Amino acid sequence: MLYILAGILLFGVIVLVHEFGHFLFAKANGIGVVEFSIGMGPRLWSFSRGETRYSVKCLPFGGSCMMVGEDVDNPDPTAFNNKSVWARISVIAAGPVFNLVFAFLCAMVIVAQVGHDLPVLYDVVEDSPAARAGLLPGDKLTRINNRRVLSRRDVSLYLMSHPGEPLTVHFERESAGQPSAQVTELVPEYSEAYQSYMMGVSFLGNYKKAENPIEFLSYSLYEVKYCIVTTIDGIRMLFQGQMKVEDSVTGPVGIVSMVGETIEEGQKSGAAVLINIIATWGLLLSATLGIMNLLPIPALDGGRLLFLLIELLRGRPVDPEKEGMVHAAGMAFLMMLMVLVLFNDIRKLI
Repeated sequence: MLYILAGILLFGVIVLVHEFGHFLFAKANGIGVVEFSIGMGPRLWSFSRGETRYSVKCLPFGGSCMMVGEDVDNPDPTAFNNKSVWARISVIAAGPVFNLVFAFLCAMVIVAQVGHDLPVLYDVVEDSPAARAGLLPGDKLTRINNRRVLSRRDVSLYLMSHPGEPLTVHFERESAGQPSAQVTELVPEYSEAYQSYMMGVSFLGNYKKAENPIEFLSYSLYEVKYCIVTTIDGIRMLFQGQMKVEDSVTGPVGIVSMVGETIEEGQKSGAAVLINIIATWGLLLSATLGIMNLLPIPALDGGRLLFLLIELLRGRPVDPEKEGMVHAAGMAFLMMLMVLVLFNDIRKLI
């Protein structure tokens, strides 16, 4: 039960970081904040400072930032809708951006502990597509088709999201002590054992610690980028029917359960492993939440940003009633989706 609570708290911190981004930029742009709360549900404790009430609520996850005139016209000069379009864009974008910043901080913890996994081949299966293409153990992959390869995970992700696609593989091979850039072509073959398309290569234990601050920051940025690419590829695969919704989409209940289970297992291996697990989940969840919120879906931050960008291009805002109807429809859709996801989470747990 304690580990489930840890999962709830981690999920709550990530949502709170998102809301804090909105809060900080609202204050910076002179927008009145009615309430900033930690947690959800009935208030346990609160105090007021200026126009803002700061609250702690009973459910220990999430938070909220309620701004003056956020959804309705309000003559108050501090109302959200009375501020410049750039001010409103910065406030709405701040939530997802803060999630990506938090993901980067988590990535720094991971890279400091374990380093960066390199795409260096450990083994090449005999008579596999990779072997027939001339790849050898020790080759370092650098690009597959139009995508740069920086870690072994890039290879797995590309094969999963582009099943059976012919590959132009760029790689480096040591020659006379110097890396030599080479190119080959191959077509992955379907493996019944693994139920996926395979090149016929394996990677093992090629982790590199950062040698300087620039390399450290670069590896950390890569971890965030990988989560972003994974999220985008996952969405594309869902729309293309390459993945089933019930098997690939997980809601808060499922996420909290998985986080709790891995934390429980991690604590058996010591503090360093536990910290790494928490940071990994923080990176994955925060980056995913940031990107998903930027999608141009009504009721999400991305949907609101889309209307603000339209206002910027037109020079005048969209009719508030029409925008409100679109966001209301988007919210209804998201609520139905959440019910389905919640049902799916519970079904998996039973």
